[in-house]
Amino acid sequence: MIQESNRLQISGRVSIPFDELGFSAVRAAGPGGQKVNKTSSAVQLRFDIGASSLPEFYKSRLLALGDNRIGRKGVLVIKAREFRSQEQNREQALARLQALVRQIAVTRKPRIATKPSRSSQRKRMDSKTRRGRTKALRRRVDD
Repeated sequence: MIQESNRLQISGRVSIPFDELGFSAVRAAGPGGQKVNKTSSAVQLRFDIGASSLPEFYKSRLLALGDNRIGRKGVLVIKAREFRSQEQNREQALARLQALVRQIAVTRKPRIATKPSRSSQRKRMDSKTRRGRTKALRRRVDD
């Protein structure tokens, strides 16, 4: 199970209280016959990033994501409708939120630009010269 004592655990120190998450049951789109038109098994999770208790580092990273699920006001909306059970869809929405916030927390090592070695530059130029000679031989011969 994802939750621990009414909180969505992100890492050892970071968690989101469930009272900051809004759940609403909506009707699932797509095929399914008569039952799909009368049951609300899909779940929509709403999470206000700005008003949450997440550390500023997480908030700024989430808002800078440019994800279509994050609206102008900073509200993240996750729709889960894979399962027929509302509870399973709720768990899936929580798992997606957890994965998204965990993904944000990972900082990539900055790339250090390196110069190509002198021998690699020489090899490159030699191969270009060789290729040029090969192509020159394909040209029309003048008498």
